[in-house]
Amino acid sequence: MTFEAPDYYRLDELYSADELVVRDSVRKFVQHSALKTLPSCFEEGRFPDELVGEIASLGLLGANLEGYGCAGIGPVAYGLAMQELERGDSGLRSFVSVQGSLGMYAIYAHGTEEQKTRWLPELAAGKKIVCFGLTEPDFGSNPSGLQARAELVGDEYILNGNKMWITNGSIADVAVVWAQCDGEINGFLVEKDAPGFSTTLQKGKWSLRASITSELHFEDCRIPRECRLPNTTGIKAPLMCLNQARYGIAWGAVGAAMACYSEALEYAKTRVQFSAPIASFQLVQAKLVEMLSGITASQLRCHRIGRLKEQGTIRPQQISLAKRDNVAVALDVARSARDILGANGIMEEYQSGRHMRNLETVKTYEGTHDIHTLILGNDITGISAFGGEE
Repeated sequence: MTFEAPDYYRLDELYSADELVVRDSVRKFVQHSALKTLPSCFEEGRFPDELVGEIASLGLLGANLEGYGCAGIGPVAYGLAMQELERGDSGLRSFVSVQGSLGMYAIYAHGTEEQKTRWLPELAAGKKIVCFGLTEPDFGSNPSGLQARAELVGDEYILNGNKMWITNGSIADVAVVWAQCDGEINGFLVEKDAPGFSTTLQKGKWSLRASITSELHFEDCRIPRECRLPNTTGIKAPLMCLNQARYGIAWGAVGAAMACYSEALEYAKTRVQFSAPIASFQLVQAKLVEMLSGITASQLRCHRIGRLKEQGTIRPQQISLAKRDNVAVALDVARSARDILGANGIMEEYQSGRHMRNLETVKTYEGTHDIHTLILGNDITGISAFGGEE
């Protein structure tokens, strides 16, 4: 099916020529290259590693970072790129988000010059892959309670613990790992061949199947002293990385919703029942209107947070609102699209069911819908609903 991007409020007029060039180049890549392989990758549960080179050549890895071989594009252009990648598949956008907004950003914001020079150019070129090890089997929504421990012994840190739900974990050349050290959370760079470091591929997913998800295991893992990220003492450092990723997710969710809406609209116009296209029926029109309404609101949210980020005045809670609401809208749109498609909605040749399954994961990771609700509740009331201290 062809793709027609909904733009009911003519937001394209608010984007610069450079921003539209970035969006259109990624849109072309997704339409003419990525979508040829993504559906089969989802079906097979396989990461499309054959696309990494082209993604890197488009400058999408660490795209919003400056120097070190990174493209250095602005926040809005970056957001539009994430929108188009997720229009292809959430797993594709997740790979790019983890590589750039989590792994590369952690090194960029918190690393030494030597660490940046060593890793960032190769990560930007797609020659190396990075993962971000924060979540643990027993600690997801409460990262301050993580159990991984690092102890300095001589010139090495000895790292013990486990990480779970780690995108890119089994294919990463280096992992950004967060662990308790001297009573504070610190970040470490752990290379794939470090003694005592192993990974396990997490299988059996019915969502995000075109993405690598792994467990990381550290058993007396020995890493050189210079592999500690020096500016990462405390929970603020990993949360800074998560804010970067959540920003991209807010935009990406719009892309998934756009894909589903476009598919449902085209299908409704051509599917004939009772001697008329189903698009002529009131109930179908009502669904399409609700879908377009939600997408338009999400597009406006993204444009605003993009400009706030551009100005350097954005607050983490504003990103939480956009991530929370845009993903919820996208999931509702995907479900409505599958409904309009009827029985065809469960067939692999149509993408709405795939997006619907992926978005269940997107709603959960990088802060669940409920956790972002509590973040916002705390912000507007000044009263924390989380257990313990803030």
